[in-house]
Amino acid sequence: MAGMTLKGQLLKIGPLRSILRARAARERGRFSSSGYWEDRYHGGGSSGAGSYGAQAEAKASYLNEFVSNHGVRSVIELGCGDGNQLRHTDYPIYVGFDVSETAIARCKELFASDGTKDFLLLDEYEGQTADLVMSLDVVYHLIEDQVFEDHMRLLFSAARRFVVIYSSNENRLGVATHVAHREFTRWAEQNAPKWTLTAKPPEPKGSRRGPSGEPIAGFYVYSATQPELRLRRHPGRSGGRRTPSPGSDRPPRRP
Repeated sequence: MAGMTLKGQLLKIGPLRSILRARAARERGRFSSSGYWEDRYHGGGSSGAGSYGAQAEAKASYLNEFVSNHGVRSVIELGCGDGNQLRHTDYPIYVGFDVSETAIARCKELFASDGTKDFLLLDEYEGQTADLVMSLDVVYHLIEDQVFEDHMRLLFSAARRFVVIYSSNENRLGVATHVAHREFTRWAEQNAPKWTLTAKPPEPKGSRRGPSGEPIAGFYVYSATQPELRLRRHPGRSGGRRTPSPGSDRPPRRP
């Protein structure tokens, strides 16, 4: 265990990990994803380690190459967070949505002089679409089932050509209260039949778990096979949002 943090060493202990996971599961019954992230950002917190340092640079490198190689002209990100990772990217047009007012305010301040970027609260979504819609380190933070469902549906309905998801992909409760891993590819198979999974992480040579015992995340890419029928309708649900309007790369500016 040399070089590991104390927390990492403790999480290697199976019984303790199980106790923490059980406690987190009880707390999830009262959990609000939007409330958690607003409180976190308002209190001075960040988007987390995955949005900083080497991890952020590696993700940005992958996405920059993808955008360049596929001629992507517009990008929407659901869950843009504090915007730190975005500083390493190069997108022609970008719109970031988030549930946290504090996070959106930070991003607007950080990129105030960048006319290619815009930031809106998720509640302000009005049918914008883009060549690429992405979700980075978000899926396994969506604790409530309906919040996960709405997130997935918006990902695939707002995308014209590609959906990129960076996440773990198995059903497993995390140790932390704000973590619940989900097998989102199964959701896509059942609800987005006109999309094809064209890229996924290579099979790990060793363990599928990180140092804390949590599932390892990676990039999953979906490509639209029939753009006009991208998402199976959910009977009786509209999600409270308008149908995405083709060709709208940028959101309308609010007065």
